[in-house]
Amino acid sequence: MALVGDRSPNVASHSRVPLLLQALADRDGLCLDAYWITTEDAEEPGAVRGFDAVWVLPGSPYRSEAGALAAIRTAREDGVPFLGTCGGFQHTLLEFARDVCGLTGVAHAENDPDADDLLITPLACSLVGHEGTVTVTPGSLAESVIGAPTSVERYHCSYGPSAHLDTLRAHGLRFTGADEAGEPRIAELPGHPFFMATLFQPELAGDGSRPHPVVRALARAAVLHARVGAEKPGVSAAR
Repeated sequence: MALVGDRSPNVASHSRVPLLLQALADRDGLCLDAYWITTEDAEEPGAVRGFDAVWVLPGSPYRSEAGALAAIRTAREDGVPFLGTCGGFQHTLLEFARDVCGLTGVAHAENDPDADDLLITPLACSLVGHEGTVTVTPGSLAESVIGAPTSVERYHCSYGPSAHLDTLRAHGLRFTGADEAGEPRIAELPGHPFFMATLFQPELAGDGSRPHPVVRALARAAVLHARVGAEKPGVSAAR
């Protein structure tokens, strides 16, 4: 699994990842080899090809917006299981808007605050350290993963989507989780083996000893992807 982000001891979710990997192995028998890839390295062509899953982690502003977007695009186009959390959610929407919807001028206010067309803007109320209820769409991937119509989730972000959401929907992206005010908090891409992004941070749920269902679902999708890849004639097992 490729962990895309600029690893830092000051980002809580980065410190949580090793605990989650160990818990996935111990509790669920899901053994994953995780490789950290900086957003700068992710700019290189094929940086995340050959992996069985890509997780774009929090920690924005990323050192390379282009690298984060390239990793997301590769996972989306190549059918590789994908998860984006917090900043990963924001950049997932940005990549989809630019590369699928043709909205090439949209920007993220954290990266380009003076841009004319901001897709991601500061939230009216910061969600740093906030917990809130997320309601999921019946019949969605999110519902099947979370296993309940609602869930209380943890946030640590100050930015969210504010424009062009109908255009993203028209091009196939589904918003399948919303907060109490109806604002989108989960996005997914139907027809993809596993493609999900959450504004909340499932990696921060609990104490790390019981991985959040979203994290567990990504791990299961990665294992399935590896198994299918290994069974294809002439294809060696991916990392």
